[in-house]
Amino acid sequence: MAAVKERTKQTQKQESFSNISARSFLTVVLVLVAILIFCGVLSYFIPQGEFLRDENGIIITDSFTKGEIKGIAPWRIATAPIRVFATGDAITIIMISVFLLVMSGIFNLLEKTGGIKIFIARIIARLKNKGGPVVCITVFIFMLFGSLFGMFEELVTLLPIIIMFMLSMNMDTMTGLGACLLASCFGFSAAVTNPFSVGLVAQYAGVSASSGMWLRIVFFAIIYSLLCGFLMVYLKKIEQNPTFSLSYQTDLEKKENLNLLEDENAFGDQKVFRVYSAFFAVQAVVLVAIACIRTISGFAIPILAASFLILGVVAGFIVCKKPKDVAFYIIQGAVSMLPAVFLIAIASSVKLVMTESGIIDTIMYFVLSALVGKSKFLAVVLIYFLILFLQLFIGSASAKIVLIMPIIMPIALALGISPNIVILTYCMADGFTDVIMPTNPVLLIGLSMANVSYFKWVKWTWKLQFLVFIISLLILLFGVGIGY
Repeated sequence: MAAVKERTKQTQKQESFSNISARSFLTVVLVLVAILIFCGVLSYFIPQGEFLRDENGIIITDSFTKGEIKGIAPWRIATAPIRVFATGDAITIIMISVFLLVMSGIFNLLEKTGGIKIFIARIIARLKNKGGPVVCITVFIFMLFGSLFGMFEELVTLLPIIIMFMLSMNMDTMTGLGACLLASCFGFSAAVTNPFSVGLVAQYAGVSASSGMWLRIVFFAIIYSLLCGFLMVYLKKIEQNPTFSLSYQTDLEKKENLNLLEDENAFGDQKVFRVYSAFFAVQAVVLVAIACIRTISGFAIPILAASFLILGVVAGFIVCKKPKDVAFYIIQGAVSMLPAVFLIAIASSVKLVMTESGIIDTIMYFVLSALVGKSKFLAVVLIYFLILFLQLFIGSASAKIVLIMPIIMPIALALGISPNIVILTYCMADGFTDVIMPTNPVLLIGLSMANVSYFKWVKWTWKLQFLVFIISLLILLFGVGIGY
């Protein structure tokens, strides 16, 4: 235990691995405030409108009533980040915020007590100089969980350790983000059996979730190859010139803190290794259980938060045996993530402004009206862009399905568009932008944990996102053309 005590003393002087820089925080705040103001301005140009809904919240077709143009008051825009906690979304926002604070606190505890350092060092000893294959395998695993089980935000819990793992293999933070955050999101979007997109849309279409699976598998393979190629090209560049890395400066500090290869104690404490091995093994079981047991899948975030907190505290106490130190490290990590909670509140308030403006239904009505009489090819593209637009305000896949599928599905079928195409269109439009739109809380959590600014992230991923966008449209048009 002497090794643990020594590491504890050394790491008390270090900043938390997941601290958010002031510059990153202010950048995202400015972007979100600009979006918030823009949504408010729209209400001065677009008339209010509303669809009637049944007792389950499902839109009643042909029930739209158009109102007058009535701009939302500026004070309502300014207070939206506060008032959002008095809406129906408050529970979700609070759960996400608590989840983030717990995750940050527990990972800070694991880091400060040397557990992650020892755990990764053991793996590195076996996988040294195998960076490329390791990245491709990691990407495949994360994409598979997203594609088959609809796991995205749950997998972000593993982001800190994936980043440190990549850093320890002489890669960088961006590679860790790509192998975890991008991979899980791309897998969620290139869905094969994702119950939250494929499953729900298939129910509205009256077809089996396995219907048309072959093209979804092909699309998954294409996206997997594209993401691996993107990461391999990037890795080649930073191998030739490490300063090319977009996270070069911050990674120098992180690597200095890790210093795995030079730490004579990195392999030494068997007890610490066993304790944290058990911790991660149990968490893996929890993740699989959430993915496989439908009755608890809807409570993924609170279950993960509770399991991380309880097991993390137990593991931390076994390692350092000082309740005061355990509490200090957890609180220290949680406090470092408080700015991210503020960002989540602002991001969530965008939807509130759009809802209070009463223009979401109006925009939907005009787009859906434009579908009538159009060719199947054009109609599919319009549906794709409608879902993309709604993605900016409504992050939940299931919420968007309930909102628009009762209207889109009958129109699509009337135009001769197959249910399989509608399923594919929804999956493509719903997920990929989760890792580009600043209103998505999972993206904010991931970037906060990695200490990467939003603009730096966009600079790194925009070309990849553009390629995914083009490929998605081509696959959709191909599907329409062959009568998929």
